[in-house]
Amino acid sequence: MAAHGESRTELLQWLNDVLHINYTKVEQCGTGAAYCQIMDSIYGDVPMTRVKMNAKHEYEYLANFKILQNVFKAKKIDKPIPVDKLVKCKMQDNLEFLQWTRRYWDQMYGGQPYDAVARRKGQPGEPAAPISTGSNRLASASGMRPAARTGSAARGASPEIVLQLQAQVREAQTNMEGLEKERDFYFGKLRDIEILVQQQSEVLLAEGKEDETLKEIQKILYSTEDGFEVPEAVEGESEVVGDEEETF
Repeated sequence: MAAHGESRTELLQWLNDVLHINYTKVEQCGTGAAYCQIMDSIYGDVPMTRVKMNAKHEYEYLANFKILQNVFKAKKIDKPIPVDKLVKCKMQDNLEFLQWTRRYWDQMYGGQPYDAVARRKGQPGEPAAPISTGSNRLASASGMRPAARTGSAARGASPEIVLQLQAQVREAQTNMEGLEKERDFYFGKLRDIEILVQQQSEVLLAEGKEDETLKEIQKILYSTEDGFEVPEAVEGESEVVGDEEETF
């Protein structure tokens, strides 16, 4: 069994060897994808088609951790998952959880052959770079590097124009941060509604009843638009993680 204080380098080497990925930082585990696939390497029945390996937005991280939580529930693993901390992609929080994951894997993995690439249906193993704050966030949205943008705009420009451009950049950054906060706010509300609907549906199901209103609410929650694709579950995988069906 791995020692509690196993180094980051050793943990990353183990993770990359098992999953055939190329993580370079423990913080990358904050997407939740690697934790899901480690559990799949043990049990072989995690719905990997629903795990987004190259997630780059927090709502995608949360969807991955939702899958992981369902696995823990189905397998009766009583280890709490500090999702709120892990999705922030901080080194220490993910290091501690990865250490626990390694110990659990050492204890439960039966040594069976595991084709990590096939199980994730060819999804790339490397996570997308997380969106950071400030100018880097703006650069990600525009597809330009902040330094290159500033340099090209300022070259040969008067100080007044440079100041105007800098003000516009700051305003754009503020607006984008506000939009992201608003997105997270409403996403949180939708998740609360989803949980309530699921709980009520389970109660009615246990009583042999149905509620058409709840069905309509779920239809609205899980509907998609053009350009947003929800991966289809492979036959048999929707039953893997218990009665609670993945919704992302």
